[in-house]
Amino acid sequence: MKEENWNPKTELGQQVLDKEIKDVDEILNKGKIILEEQIVDHLLDLETELLLVGQSKGKFGGGQRRVFRQTQKKTREGNKPRFTTMAVVGDKNGHVGIGYGKSKETVLAREKAIRKAKLNLFIIKRGSGSWESRSADPHSIPFAVEGKCGSVIMQLMPAPKGTGLCIEKECAKVLELAGIEDVWSKTFGQTKNKINLLKALETALRQLVRTKVQPKYEESLSMLQGSEEIAKKEFEEEKAKPEKKEVKKEKKTTKKASKEGKK
Repeated sequence: MKEENWNPKTELGQQVLDKEIKDVDEILNKGKIILEEQIVDHLLDLETELLLVGQSKGKFGGGQRRVFRQTQKKTREGNKPRFTTMAVVGDKNGHVGIGYGKSKETVLAREKAIRKAKLNLFIIKRGSGSWESRSADPHSIPFAVEGKCGSVIMQLMPAPKGTGLCIEKECAKVLELAGIEDVWSKTFGQTKNKINLLKALETALRQLVRTKVQPKYEESLSMLQGSEEIAKKEFEEEKAKPEKKEVKKEKKTTKKASKEGKK
């Protein structure tokens, strides 16, 4: 959703409005900080979803799962309730963000979570790292990663095509919006705490970009980082570079041979 009446307050926002920057990867790869949510709205068509991190009060503690997690503070004036929620945004093409919002009202908590999710947008690497199927389609992750938050440890492993998202339901929503179709997972610790579980998943996904891979393995793992089209262009340019160098070397050898012939 693009806002028509947007007056950017940062230099980065002005560059996006003037169409000097046309792709989010230009911002994220350089490590620039996004301070306005409209920047992301202008560059990507995002889908938003709220995650079920809370539970309503039910008989014998068996309440239904809900979006808001309610806590309250005891004071002399009475109980002061606060609502916490988590949101995820993604374009299903290598970009995803998770946000955490807390407020005295449900609407404000939801808006905070969505805004922070857009500001926390990051790139992930996709690929086909399972030894059971060497597909050219980047449907899974290229290698196994691990994330930790509190007592919760989340391990993600590449799966063959057609496996699906073998992971907890709320975590599956995050991976789906990130563009991952098949994955295996393993968890340890107090996984009932959904907030810690989702934060552990976020740290695991961020590890995909932080982990360096040698260029010779990128083609075999069908690795793509961020948008598919841009990643393919970068891969083709890198592949064409050594060929140009070889042509230059051949020209030098021909020049030397011609000089020796003249002598």
